Amino acid sequence: MTKSANEILDEIKTTAAEEKQEESHSIDEYLDELNRLVGLEKVKKDVNSLINLVQIRKIREERGISQPAMSLHLVFSGNPGTGKTTVARLLSKIYHEIGLLSKGHLVECDRSSLVGGYVGQTAIKTQDVIQKALGGILFIDEAYSLASSSENDYGQEAINTILKAMEDNRDDLIVIVAGYPALMDNFLNSNPGLESRFNKFIYFDDYDDEQLYEIFMLMADEASLKLDEPAEQYLKEYLKKMYETRSKNFANGRSVRNFFEEVLTAQANRLAPKEDITDEELNTLTYEDFMVGEE
Repeated sequence: MTKSANEILDEIKTTAAEEKQEESHSIDEYLDELNRLVGLEKVKKDVNSLINLVQIRKIREERGISQPAMSLHLVFSGNPGTGKTTVARLLSKIYHEIGLLSKGHLVECDRSSLVGGYVGQTAIKTQDVIQKALGGILFIDEAYSLASSSENDYGQEAINTILKAMEDNRDDLIVIVAGYPALMDNFLNSNPGLESRFNKFIYFDDYDDEQLYEIFMLMADEASLKLDEPAEQYLKEYLKKMYETRSKNFANGRSVRNFFEEVLTAQANRLAPKEDITDEELNTLTYEDFMVGEE
């Protein structure tokens, strides 16, 4: 029997609702995912405390108990590749489960997403991004790039639009600004409105060599790869050197990801000419594959 348009539409809605339900997890599951992240001990402690505070405020609100106003907007400062976006995404989901945010999604953006090239364009672009973020968290990476002393720069227009949206939607929008520590301080000091709204800071330390090793091994495990003994020893020494000689803008997990992909390419180049490749060879990274780090 042919289904009517309404029946088909109802099926689509039901399927979408079921998929959304499958994607949702409990607060404890999200917290467990947060606490299982490599390193970030101080971040985990700060985020768990923040979540506890929000939960208690929510209970007080539901019981009609008065409480002082509090800004939940955050500053994430630290080098690239330290898990800032991952933590922000988990926080958006946790806040949704608590009932603080109606949707619990994360919208990532940077200067190019917000600032236009001529008068009037910036406010429109910024508003479009804000509308997408309503009900969740707006995550602005390298937020300091919005602050400029140039008269021809429209970054300040984006900042003013964001500040107004934070006030107009304070019950269903959280903004997290992120970037290098020193540059974030300059950014917040550039506008009194920013200083007053962003008063909670979470600092993301660089990963040490053992944590970088753990990140690499997690990537390998996810790809069903193992390392032979010489490769494993080389990796530990390589990451120790990487950490000890890191620059002030060290890319942390991103550097490990890039190196991992280079090693995979080296393995592929080593195996591709062979005619009969065993599963063992496919699933093993050798010392030879890691020599890319010496090139």
